[in-house]
Amino acid sequence: MDDILLDVRDLKIGATVYPAGEAPKDFTIVHGVSFKLAKGKVLGLIGESGAGKSTIGLSAMAYGRGGVRITGGQVLLNGRDILAEGPQGLRALRGGEVTYVAQSAAAAFNPAMRLIDQVVETTVRRGLADRAEAEKRAVDLFRQLGLPNPETIGKRYPHQVSGGQLQRVMTAMALCPRPSLVVFDEPTTALDVTTQIDVLAAIKKAIRETGVAALYITHDLAVVAQVSDEIMVLKSGQTVEHGDVRQIIEAPREDYTRALVSVRSIDHEGKPPAPDPLLQISHLTARYRGLRQDVLSNVSVEIAQGQTLAVVGESGSGKSTLARAITGLLTPSEGEITFAGRKLSDKLETRSRDDLRELQMIYQMADVAMNPRQTVGTIIGRPLEFYFGLRGEKKRKRVQELLEQIEMGSNFIDRYPAELSGGQKQRVCIARALAAKPRLIICDEVTSALDPLVADGILKLLLNLQAQEDVAYMFITHDLATVRAIADSIAVMHRGKVVRYGPRAQVLSPPFDDYTDLLLASVPEMKVGWLETVIEDRSGTPA
Repeated sequence: MDDILLDVRDLKIGATVYPAGEAPKDFTIVHGVSFKLAKGKVLGLIGESGAGKSTIGLSAMAYGRGGVRITGGQVLLNGRDILAEGPQGLRALRGGEVTYVAQSAAAAFNPAMRLIDQVVETTVRRGLADRAEAEKRAVDLFRQLGLPNPETIGKRYPHQVSGGQLQRVMTAMALCPRPSLVVFDEPTTALDVTTQIDVLAAIKKAIRETGVAALYITHDLAVVAQVSDEIMVLKSGQTVEHGDVRQIIEAPREDYTRALVSVRSIDHEGKPPAPDPLLQISHLTARYRGLRQDVLSNVSVEIAQGQTLAVVGESGSGKSTLARAITGLLTPSEGEITFAGRKLSDKLETRSRDDLRELQMIYQMADVAMNPRQTVGTIIGRPLEFYFGLRGEKKRKRVQELLEQIEMGSNFIDRYPAELSGGQKQRVCIARALAAKPRLIICDEVTSALDPLVADGILKLLLNLQAQEDVAYMFITHDLATVRAIADSIAVMHRGKVVRYGPRAQVLSPPFDDYTDLLLASVPEMKVGWLETVIEDRSGTPA
């Protein structure tokens, strides 16, 4: 067919590992994947971490990241096999005919160069346009992508724009050379829901107006459903299901796809709160040293024993700063924190051992929260030694009990963090917190870096542990699906203030304040056409 831009046939991708003291071992990452992409269309690649999404996407540039190599099959772009092209042909292809939008724009830009210089650099160097033409094209794209002050924003440096704006600038950089194909690799995963919807709308509009084809890689089915014409579901380097968006969303044929569609279907009834709060925060105000402006302003919330308070809001709203104040890492200028009937010291170093033990925290990035040179047993066992003096066989037996409690099993006790998946690492961090027998655990974005199915398992585990241990949670997140799944009460934060607070049913029921309304309306729904409806509602004109 003349309209087929990309034709991938029986693609096989592998890599080689070099174990210490052993012979090199080859293994396969992608097992004979085939698909076609028409000009001007978008194919969504979805699946959990390790499914092969990014690896397959990068094959459209004949590129293998991190020692990965294409071992078989064909990648036909506009009818020619790009795998057979030499270095010179691939240099012309990459950044010209095919471009790439990375997950983290902040890590992809040079902080010492102005935005406009980076956006037009490849276009000019490849001789695709002169500098004046390229800059005009860039400004037009800035306008299409809804960036403020499109004529002058290019004069800024990367640190002078927001994360959402930088992601759109990166999209402009990918579109500037007028490519035939753009590979979008998780371009909105790291963004807040309110920012994400703006970027999604901008990407969809740019694709429609430029006529470019795209591969859109993500693990969020609700997101990919808004920008794609077709979806290919991947698992372990193989195609599970491939069809148009409506069929995948409304009538999935495979069990794995159905699991993705039904994720976050947790039914959490909750229970009536105890009469006396376990944690009470009263009129808390705080700022960081060197800043003139408060980052927390007159914050008052409470949590009962065995209950979950979800603290939600976009980046910079004060969620994690509130956690730092509660844990004693930030001294408030006003207000007080009462825990289990006693006033907590403002400073961590002056808190009692009981204060430290009963109030634990689980961090967002399990990778950096554990010592890579310590075994799982050592990591979980440290609180057992510190708080309860357990050693030897008694400590090992208790670690094994905790591993069983987090549904991993005692055979993990001698493994190192590098030998665990992302979900397993987060479970180990949960076990470490539980080892102290806490009454309250602060969970700071503990599922935001995880795939939906893995995140779902972590949420169910936390709810089961809450039922067993009667532990309270403060759950910090910007994911409203998580909030609906686990919260008993909700505090919505915006610019350091609590703008809405109360029981879950009350906070999630209208009438809403403007910010909460925007937040709730920005959560992608597993529904075809949802994005267009939201854009129309916001602008008052059809998308």
